[in-house]
Amino acid sequence: MKNPKIEITETKVLSDNWYTLRKVTYNYLKNDGQWETQSREAYDRGNGAAILLYNKNTKTILLTRQFRLPTYLNGNETGMMVEVCAGLLDEDNPEECIRRETEEETGYKISAVEKLFEVYMSPGSVTEILYFFTAEYTKEMKVNEGGGAPDEHENIEVLEYDFDTAFNMIKSGEIKDAKTIMLLQHAKINDFIR
Repeated sequence: MKNPKIEITETKVLSDNWYTLRKVTYNYLKNDGQWETQSREAYDRGNGAAILLYNKNTKTILLTRQFRLPTYLNGNETGMMVEVCAGLLDEDNPEECIRRETEEETGYKISAVEKLFEVYMSPGSVTEILYFFTAEYTKEMKVNEGGGAPDEHENIEVLEYDFDTAFNMIKSGEIKDAKTIMLLQHAKINDFIR
């Protein structure tokens, strides 16, 4: 991190419970040549990966549904979210992570994955980079029931929708998850499920 316009002067850990929340104080060189001291909080939850699983023959996709406490606290009456399969990298590289998460969450052991792009999902407050993938699935790839890793208490429900139904769930408000919307729109723009 070598930006000559930034001088970090103090980093203070505010919480290290589930993930790490830090308060960072820094000097910022403005365009007018004046230095300004600023403080921001940054939440470090690690990096992650997300994947859109699709079947070209049946024109279907696999999604998941699970309870998300932050959405419940911010107006989602049930707290349930429909999402693409995703997870934190932990010690894995993004491709290893998404293969592991796909099997844990959906029960499918996928073969070839294609990396699409990587994105800072909430750059004003969260350090996370999310790696986006896509992969084809077939019924023959199903190796277990999915539902998430037992020790993570995720209680994930696996859903299969035809692509058009899933895409229309954005407009109806049934899908409100950014990573899912981004992957569905990418699929629609690039017409790779039809």
